[in-house]
Order: sequence, then C-alpha cells, then structure tokens
Amino acid sequence: MGRRDDPAGAAARACPADGGAPTAPRGGGAPPVVLYVCADRSPGAPSEATRRAEREGYAFARERGLAIAEVVTDTYGEPDPVRRSGWRRVRHLARSGRITAVLVRWPSAIAPESACELRHREAAWLRDRGAPVRYTWAPLSARSARVG
Repeated sequence: MGRRDDPAGAAARACPADGGAPTAPRGGGAPPVVLYVCADRSPGAPSEATRRAEREGYAFARERGLAIAEVVTDTYGEPDPVRRSGWRRVRHLARSGRITAVLVRWPSAIAPESACELRHREAAWLRDRGAPVRYTWAPLSARSARVG
C-alpha cells in the first residue's frame, strides 16, 4: 500500500508563489505532504510510469520546500478512490491533520475522466481538511500554483 520516505536534501522553506502554501509544522521544517501514485495496472515491481511519478513528485516537493512524509501507492483500475486502500490512507492522513497537501501527478490518478465527479468530490474533501491536491506534472503544476 504505502511506504514512508524522507528525501535527503528537501528544502525547509515554503514557496509563497504557490498561492497559500501551508506554513511549516510546529517545531520548524518543511510542510509535510503525501505523494500519491496510482499508475500500475497490476501489483508487483513498479513500472516506469510509477517511477516517473515518484521522481516528479520528489522534484516538485524539493523545488517548493515541501517534505514528502509518505509515498502512498495504489493499483490503477478502480474508479472510486475511496474503494482503494492507498487512497483511504491518504484520507486518514488528511483527517488526522498530519499532511498539508496531497501531491498527485495528474487528475486521472485520483479518478478517471469517466468518473470526474469522484475526483472533484475527493479534491473538495481534502481541501476542506487543509490538504489540497497539488498536481506535479509540469503543465498542471504551473496551473495549480496559480489557482491555489
């Protein structure tokens, strides 16, 4: 399901240009985020798509002074995110206040286009708990920084 990572060299500063970037947690340090990856169609060794999503996620966090507290993975295929064990872990982290954002490569990792209402529901649920979705894929990350 998920694994805990703490990338070396992650900057301990928030980028004000990110439009409402969360403040540092108590005791200082970079704001904790979760990296959610849902790219593989079957369990087993991670595919190139999963490795790319993780690399982009770490680069995104490093450039913005965020600390990836945990990497959570799911197998792609189930349209409803709440039916995936990894996504339920993401929700738990948000509900407990342990993360300030959820990093995702692109919207279809949350829910496919055919179920976009589920993606909007989950993004709103996370935002209401202070952990907005941030897209790490370059064409979307520039847009999500402007939208906040």
